[in-house]
Amino acid sequence: MEHMFAIVTIAGKQYKVTTGEVLLVDKLDGKAGETVQFDHVLLASADGKTKVGTPVVSGITVKAKIVGQEQGEKIEVRRYKQKVRYRRHIGFRAQLTRIEIVSIG
Repeated sequence: MEHMFAIVTIAGKQYKVTTGEVLLVDKLDGKAGETVQFDHVLLASADGKTKVGTPVVSGITVKAKIVGQEQGEKIEVRRYKQKVRYRRHIGFRAQLTRIEIVSIG
């Protein structure tokens, strides 16, 4: 059985990915069903053989399919200063993309 994984940079963050894995990453351009390709592979490993890039591994790409666009959990920020009647409340929901890794190589 072949066990292959790669460490790839997606939207400025590094992820360890394997084929068939579903990830939630920062928003990518594209609609559900489209395929995206990531060329910034930092490390690739298959059957115990590891290729390390300096800084990237040449000739290896990671292909992923966009499953959907989502919003993350709401983060609430509250600020309060006692005795001066200062209160602030804001909420934030990150824009995210759910992707499925199709192939490595």
